[in-house]
Order: sequence, then C-alpha cells, then structure tokens
Amino acid sequence: MSRRGFYVKMRLLHKGGRHLQQQEKNLCFKYYKWVLWFSLTFYFLTSYFITHKPIPPSKTHLLSNPKSSLASRALIESTAIQSGNTHTIDQGLFNNLKIFVYELPSKYNTDWLSNERCSTHLFASEVAIHKALLTSHVRTLDPYEADFFFVPVYVSCNFSTINGFPAIGHARSLISSSIQLISSQYVFWNRTRGYDHVFVASHDYGACFHAMEDRAIADGIPEFMKNSIVLQTFGVKYKHPCQDVENVVIPPYIPTESIRRTLERAPITGRRDILVFFRGKMEVNPKNVSGRYYSKRVRTVIWKKFSGDRRFYLQRHRFAGYQSEIVRSVFCLCPLGWAPWSPRLVESVAFGCVPVIIADDIQLPFPWAVKWPEISLTVAEKDANKLGKILEHVAATNLSTIQRNLWDPITRGALLFNVEVKEGDATWQILDALSKKLERSYRRSRVSSK
Repeated sequence: MSRRGFYVKMRLLHKGGRHLQQQEKNLCFKYYKWVLWFSLTFYFLTSYFITHKPIPPSKTHLLSNPKSSLASRALIESTAIQSGNTHTIDQGLFNNLKIFVYELPSKYNTDWLSNERCSTHLFASEVAIHKALLTSHVRTLDPYEADFFFVPVYVSCNFSTINGFPAIGHARSLISSSIQLISSQYVFWNRTRGYDHVFVASHDYGACFHAMEDRAIADGIPEFMKNSIVLQTFGVKYKHPCQDVENVVIPPYIPTESIRRTLERAPITGRRDILVFFRGKMEVNPKNVSGRYYSKRVRTVIWKKFSGDRRFYLQRHRFAGYQSEIVRSVFCLCPLGWAPWSPRLVESVAFGCVPVIIADDIQLPFPWAVKWPEISLTVAEKDANKLGKILEHVAATNLSTIQRNLWDPITRGALLFNVEVKEGDATWQILDALSKKLERSYRRSRVSSK
C-alpha cells in the first residue's frame, strides 16, 4: 500500500511539475518575444538615424550659399536627368573617397556653356569631370566629411574671335577670384591653404596657363595653386616648371557620341586600306612670326619626307569627318604640336589605329589602366625621317599582337569621359588616382591623429 501511495504521489508531482515547466516555458517565450521586438525596433531606428543624419546647425550656414546661381543648380539637375540613375560604385575601390563640389556662381562655369564648343572641344575635360562628379557616388553634400574639394572653374571656353582657338589669358584671374570667394564663404581652403583642393587645367601647359612653352615657363604656376592637386593633360617624365605641382595626367576630351557614330558605320576590326595616317597642321616653313618652331620641326620633316610616299596618307587641312579616315588606318601618327600631348592619342586608341607617338619623354595618362607599350609605338623626334622603315618592320612582325591589345574595349574605355561615371572610364581613373592621395585629406589626418 505504501508503494502504491508513493507511486500515486510521484505521478501527481510529475504531472504538476510538467504543468509548472510549461508555464515557465510560456513565460520565457513571452519575454523572449518582447526582447526580440525591442531589439529589432532599436536596430531599425538607429540605422535610420545613422544613414539620414542631419547636418549639424553649426554647419548648415556653410552649405547655404545665398550667392549661388540658378544656372549652377540647373547644371546639377540637367545632368541628373540626362544620366538617369548613377552607376553604382563599390566604394571600397576608392577607399571610401568623398569629394565636395563647390557650387560657384554661374560666371565661373555654366555661363560658358552657351557656346556649344565649350563642352565638346579637346580641352572640355574640365566640363566633363564636373558633370560626372555631380552625379557620382563619391560626391558628398557635407563638406565636413569630404576628403577633397573640387573647384569647378572653366577656363578653356573663351574662344578667340581671331583664330577660333581657346584664349586662356583670363584663367589666372578667374581662378584667383573663385578662390577668394570660397575662402571667404567656407573654412576649408584656409585651413590647408588649398592642399586638399582639386582643379582642372586641360590645356597645353597645364597650370602655367599659356600655349607657348617659353611663356608658360616664364609665367609658371600661380602661387595660389601650388599647394593643390591639378588634373592636367600636360605631362613629361622630366622636371618641368609647369608640372611642379601635385598632379594627375588626364587624357584630352573626345566626345563619346562622335566615336559611337563613327564605329557604327565602321567597326574597329573592319578593313583598313590606309597604312599611315595623319591630318593636321604641318608647316612647310615651321618658323612662325613669333620666331618659334612649331612641333620642334617634327611635322615639317614628316611632310617633306613622306608627302609623296604612297604608304602615307598626309593631309594638312581640316576635315569634319576625319574620324572616318582614322578607322580605316593601320598606323596613326601622333606627333607633338606646341605641347607634347595630342587629342590624336585618344582618337587613335578609340578607333583601333596604332598610335605612333613622336614626343620625347611624354607622360601618358593612366599607365596603370592603359598598357601603352603594348598598344602603341614610340618614335624619337630625331627619327621622324625614318618612319617608313620603322613602320614597315612593325607591320611585318608584331602588328597583329599590338592590334589585339589595342582593340580591348577596357583599354579604349579608360580614355573616354562620360556624362556619369562608368566603371573604368576616364573619370573613374581620376577617382582611382585621387584615392591614392588620401594622405592629403585633412579629415583623415585629423582622425588618424586622435
């Protein structure tokens, strides 16, 4: 009987224990749900405020510029409409680079766009880079989180009524004026004396702002720009007063729309019935009225030596459809003009014509992306009269290898500017170059010093 009582008692205890355990489980689950709900709510709220952080009141007065022009805002809006959604950029590629673009009055930039040539001629990279940055993922509207500050001043859009070429005599005063403006309205220029500011100088001798080398050297780079970073088409491999500044060598501007239209009519792998091509200025007597020798006489030598050679297609006069001639050519001559660089470098690569670079010690753009030794030929200026033999030898040996390398679309894309930044394009390469100069970032130096 005692055993039976013990058994019944244990059964009751067992059932009661199970009921008690179930109650405890329900209670724990109830608390668990509340804790989980609270945690998720806290997570989403904090995520929202982090990604939508307001600019502190102390900073807002720096972003509201009462003198900002409607034209400048229109450029931002029209660029966004033209480009649609911006190309998604993996920020890790650029070390989370952030660039603040100053919103300057329209007299510094957008007023010049009334002349269509301003955004299409060979110096128009200053316009293209500005437009691409406005819709780029690296752009920040908060200057306090910026690594670099882009100053959008167009200095190559004032075309001479005499010869139609860009007149850049106003460049120094225009840029100086823009610096006075931003230094009076913002704190960022003064705190580093422009060390983290970026300009574009897309003409013959870059920040020296003159087309003639002797005058450019005599004038030098303005003192107010010597601390900054200059994106310039001019570059040589030796010490030169006009590149005595932190710089990135960029390609001259060629409109991508014109390239697209030409390639639609004649693909780069099509028939090429011109062996050697050049169209451009070739002086019979190279010494002009100023006593200077154009192209260091190289183009004169080429004309005198090869104008009657059937292998060479040489033309001294302009022709609007000359790109259709490049796409038919095997070799495209790229001799220096007043400066060592030439828009023919980009056009030749874009149309699959082997660039023959005749400009001693030239510094070519983006060597990390464009393997120039694999897609081009370099001929010394003193050997210009030997071009026939040199090019015949290449045609008989490794021409097909050079052409295969040249026709790589990635190589061509690296030298072209787009309305919005595209992976691998010229603006992309500029951002890549700037991301390697982040030691100049005031913001990062402040963070690392703490």
